[in-house]
Amino acid sequence: MFVDSHCHLNFPELAADLDSVVATMESNAVTHALCVSVNLETLSQVLSIAERFANIFASVGVHPDNQGGEEPDIRRLRALAEHPRVVAIGETGLDYYRLKGDLDWQRDRFRCHIRAARESGLPLIIHTRDAAADTLRIMKEENAAECGGVMHCFTETREVANAAMEMNFLISFSGILTFKNALALKDVARTVPLENMLIETDSPYLAPVPYRGRTNQPAYVHFVAEEVARLKEVPVVAVANATTTNFFDLFQVAA
Repeated sequence: MFVDSHCHLNFPELAADLDSVVATMESNAVTHALCVSVNLETLSQVLSIAERFANIFASVGVHPDNQGGEEPDIRRLRALAEHPRVVAIGETGLDYYRLKGDLDWQRDRFRCHIRAARESGLPLIIHTRDAAADTLRIMKEENAAECGGVMHCFTETREVANAAMEMNFLISFSGILTFKNALALKDVARTVPLENMLIETDSPYLAPVPYRGRTNQPAYVHFVAEEVARLKEVPVVAVANATTTNFFDLFQVAA
């Protein structure tokens, strides 16, 4: 069986037909998924989905690209994280690709999420893009190893992966891994041990080959697992079993 460790089922592309999305998961042996929060304004949608479907979990957090909405503080995040379907804080992190200029507010928000995760005892979902050095630095300064978590949709180097794993973070690969031009990322996936790995879709985005360019959905996470298996020269079932076990261990939920 497979688990999609990161998706956005509340986004319009998927929310319009959730019953079909969940049914297609089941027919593709995808047993569970984590619906990840990107802001507090739509958090109620995320929680509602997790309440409706027993095999869907939720997170609480504000994406580093999100501007103009409610800015969370530690107390607010901790209170929201008490919801019984919430299993993680995030997604949070740094993104220097889309936003430029003075990004101290982004770094402050990241620190807030790390502290909330440590205090709540929940793992952290980290997004980093063009910001690996600062991401790792802040993780170390804020003792993110205490809560651990996952580097979601990983696209960084082997060195960044190793540094994150040393701080008790799993490395999650998305459909990008199946792209023909993702040669450097494929090399990284070969070196990450299965016991340190998750798989995800980040749907509705980043659909894997053979659906690249179309709307992604959790059912497609098995294509990521198949590519990991090919790269590591192991059976797909070994990837499925390891990443599923890692998911339930990290997020402290029962299968």
